[in-house]
Amino acid sequence: PLSRCLRFTDPYELIACGQVDAVVIATPHFSHAPLGVAALNEGLHVLIEKPIAVQKVDAQRLLAAHTNQDQAFATVYNQRTHARYVKVKHMISSGELGRIQRIAWTTTDWFRTETYYKSSSWRATWAGEGGGVLVNQGSHQLDLITWLFGMPASVRAFCRIGAYHDIEVEDAVTAYLTFKDGFHCVLTLSTGEAPGINRLEIAADNGLLVLDGNHLQWQRNQTPAREFSSTSNDGFQKPSIEKKSYHFTETENEHTLILQNFVDAVLYNEPLIAPARHCLASVELANAMIYSHFNDETVELPLDAAAYQQFLSARIENSQTKQPSSPADHHLRPQPAPKPATNSSRRQA
Repeated sequence: PLSRCLRFTDPYELIACGQVDAVVIATPHFSHAPLGVAALNEGLHVLIEKPIAVQKVDAQRLLAAHTNQDQAFATVYNQRTHARYVKVKHMISSGELGRIQRIAWTTTDWFRTETYYKSSSWRATWAGEGGGVLVNQGSHQLDLITWLFGMPASVRAFCRIGAYHDIEVEDAVTAYLTFKDGFHCVLTLSTGEAPGINRLEIAADNGLLVLDGNHLQWQRNQTPAREFSSTSNDGFQKPSIEKKSYHFTETENEHTLILQNFVDAVLYNEPLIAPARHCLASVELANAMIYSHFNDETVELPLDAAAYQQFLSARIENSQTKQPSSPADHHLRPQPAPKPATNSSRRQA
């Protein structure tokens, strides 16, 4: 006979019940950090949906609770599993691209309707979600940027608030990111364009790599650009190129791969695809872009977590919070955050 399945309406009761070994946290954003802390403190393995937290200070508190490295603690950044991004990462880390010169990433295929934003009480409000496309859909691109290229040194962002939807947070963003190695990235995100595109360009010393959807084209310079520029006697000549093309297909569900990886980490100590400790970067980058827009300035990284907490608290106070759509929503509303630390520097880590 089948054993009785336990049912809970309060997630904290489930975490403390003593009958589970691991939890998957896929709840509204502000509840990720407090639920994650509670689960880690109970000794559970934790797989947490992106973002791991809405703001840097909460992400830091969550990661500080992970003191037992035998506990698997991962994030659902499923796009890391896609073969196209795995290929790009290999080409970068292997040195095949050479020195990176410029990155342009336009991701506007995150189209969402008004019905989507009205589907839950917490969506698209400062108090319920803590932001828009940057903390939700575009969080994947922010993770991939830091996974592929490392953490930027500074960011200047321009957000459009409710440009395409009746919401109080950003649904379109253009940002300029600079990296310590001298290259820059222009990132464009939107949930209002249809059909939209997902196009990544990487200009490097050894050529141009363009990933357009599932199609990857590599135009490899026969002579690196800097070397050719310094040795050529012709002012207009370009290096000869070799073209290579790759096409990727969806063979497995990306979420299934993340879930299986989490299970394998718990049972067999397999390395995690997206360890939670690596995912602070995407939270910080989203915070920095929002902060940059509203303060009309370039933000140097690392971001001052206390200053951003103070900024977000002010946005939350004026948020047009929706009524909970169900009794369960009450357990998942934003938890009171610690008071910001006194700090005169806006950009101190």
